[in-house]
Amino acid sequence: MKGQVSSLYVHIPFCASKCYYCDFNSYVSTSDVMDRYLDGLDRELEAVSSAYEHLPLQTVFFGGGTPTIFDARQSERMMAMLHRHFRMADGVEISVEANPGTVDLEKLQVLKDGGVNRLSFGVQSFDNDLLVKLGRLHDRDAVYRSWELARQAGFGSINLDLMFGLPGQTVETLQSTLRALIDLGPEHVSAYSLKVEEGTPFYTWYERGKLILPHEDEEVLMYQLVMDSFRASGYEMYEISNYAKPGHRSRHNQVYWRNEPYMATGSGAHGYVNSVRYVNQKDVPQYIETTVGGERPVVETEEISDVMQREDTMILGLRLLEGVTFERFREKHGQDMLDVFAKPIRKYEQRGLLTVDDVGVRLTEQGIFLANEVYAAFLGDE
Repeated sequence: MKGQVSSLYVHIPFCASKCYYCDFNSYVSTSDVMDRYLDGLDRELEAVSSAYEHLPLQTVFFGGGTPTIFDARQSERMMAMLHRHFRMADGVEISVEANPGTVDLEKLQVLKDGGVNRLSFGVQSFDNDLLVKLGRLHDRDAVYRSWELARQAGFGSINLDLMFGLPGQTVETLQSTLRALIDLGPEHVSAYSLKVEEGTPFYTWYERGKLILPHEDEEVLMYQLVMDSFRASGYEMYEISNYAKPGHRSRHNQVYWRNEPYMATGSGAHGYVNSVRYVNQKDVPQYIETTVGGERPVVETEEISDVMQREDTMILGLRLLEGVTFERFREKHGQDMLDVFAKPIRKYEQRGLLTVDDVGVRLTEQGIFLANEVYAAFLGDE
């Protein structure tokens, strides 16, 4: 359906330093470059708002990079731009990613006053030695300080990011991080295993045999420990890497997992509207030049065929533990799921990795551990 987009992603590409594992579009920069970036972003938000027929926004996500690297003045400007170019729906969810140690009370108050109601801190670990190995600038004390400030500023919905399968990490050290994190009581947790991505220092060290990672079997034990710990502490595992207390699922991320449209702005951002995926310029100086000059910085577009859309609905939707319902698939694609994907569904049902019932299809507990294999079965099968 055209014109039904009501989500916006905004990329802020700046960081205080680059972590060793990070392959995101992020740069260490100066305050005047950040001001110029906001000049360009202002123009792009205006252009994107005009380009698409959209509803008042239901979800907005400021990701990075580290959006909280902006000072209070820049943060205030960022929020003012959003409200100038877009209307918000009642009950809109506005999330901002943050790193421990990059927030103070003034900045948090500015974000809160600008409508931000969900913070996401990249904690990764409570083990100081591991944080150094990851190239993180913060230590566990910074996590506690930032947490206290966020609560003081009145944030009642906070996500903490966690990583496992890290160099030198054991099941025991992960257990103590999980205890520390659960004791804080965040409303939401995202817990991902480390992926060594090309172009990162970790990749170079791994290729040279200098990065020793936990054995695959140990990583499976870590994943099981993560799932068990959060479930036992009142969190609902609603996606293969995400856990929420009741009423605190990430609505914005569910837009992605349900293969719904979203607008995107900022350097290197990817959007998906009217069955077209688009990608923005990654290079920050180029992005600034293009947007300040009044042009949209899109460098790539791809029309997503009906076949690809059906595949995406399955692959992304099976990340959710509720899976993909027959009704939603039919509503979205005008076809019955089993008419399109009977072969992979039956194959993985027989292997005990998918459950099929009257409502739809979802991963089994065993399927969660082999999810990538299951997803791959839905590619090019039609």
